[in-house]
Amino acid sequence: MKLTEKLLQWADIVFVMEKKHKQRIQQKFPNLVNEKEIVVLDIPDEYQFMDEELIMSLKTAVSPYL
Repeated sequence: MKLTEKLLQWADIVFVMEKKHKQRIQQKFPNLVNEKEIVVLDIPDEYQFMDEELIMSLKTAVSPYL
């Protein structure tokens, strides 16, 4: 999913897989990121879309926040 300014404004918390993803968000939306919690899940972005192992890793990583 592509992050837009509107989506970022709507979100209470943003999950990213790698630190570089957080840095990109900070660069693209510098005025909005200070208001948001951005959680780096430390999951390498090396999986294919909808990979079952990726889905399980994501579910495990975000479950404490839900």
